[in-house]
Amino acid sequence: MTLAKPLVVASLEDDTGDRCVDIIQRGDADFTYAECRRDPEDSHGWRRLSAADGPSFKTQFAAYSAAIRDIPWLID
Repeated sequence: MTLAKPLVVASLEDDTGDRCVDIIQRGDADFTYAECRRDPEDSHGWRRLSAADGPSFKTQFAAYSAAIRDIPWLID
């Protein structure tokens, strides 16, 4: 059985456009989240601050709820 690549199903960006949290559906159908940042002076684009192989959640909503709990700027 071949697993699909992880897929970003939602991206939550802060007001400055410098941080975001991706909600990711993994190939085996569970979900996780990863915090990212973008530095305006760096042409690389987004860089992950947390691994996409983090905690596993059964639903997209559960991953989103955990991200809100764990990443303070999401509720500001």
